[in-house]
Amino acid sequence: MPFVDQLFAALQGFGMGAGLIIAIGAQNAFVLKTGLLRRHLLAVVLFCFLSDATLIAAGVGGFGTLVAAFPLLTDAAAIGGAIFLAFYGARAAWSALRPGTMQAESGAADGPGLFATLATVAALTWLNPHVYLDTVVLVGGIAGQFPIPERLWFGLGAVLASATWFFALGYGARLLAPLFARPAAWRVLDGLIALVMWAIATSLVLGLVNA
Repeated sequence: MPFVDQLFAALQGFGMGAGLIIAIGAQNAFVLKTGLLRRHLLAVVLFCFLSDATLIAAGVGGFGTLVAAFPLLTDAAAIGGAIFLAFYGARAAWSALRPGTMQAESGAADGPGLFATLATVAALTWLNPHVYLDTVVLVGGIAGQFPIPERLWFGLGAVLASATWFFALGYGARLLAPLFARPAAWRVLDGLIALVMWAIATSLVLGLVNA
């Protein structure tokens, strides 16, 4: 039955998208911290979701083969991403070492403006070559195994997984607000973010060296 096939494809896309998105990474760490601070949260969540949706659509549309055919593009993204993540990790480490006074209820006026916040999340998103490999190449490759009607439903399922995750992560972070009323909790979070950023930057550099 066509509807059953489409539903099955959508569920597969949702599971595939969730499996790729729900992981500790630079983008998710930034969304979590933004949710705790409640600073430009809607703009950040929408940016992450729309970026994911764009990349998934590109993969489902067949652009995965184009990305795979030009490895220099992913290499350039890896270099830029490693540099940015190393810098961002250093900032997080500095925040972890200095006395913390930041509260989870801080408003947008207390920190970076909207443009600076979006510029940061854009770099964390688009300078990570794993984003292209996961969404465009991997999701696109699996979607290509379906006939066109089911392929679209597979893509919609993956997009729905992205929307569910980013909105849940960003707006669900406020449930942790009582914990982060203490400066020590912010030090731990910033320290973990620094480690994640440096680990990803190292993996990008090692990937280039071993390629």
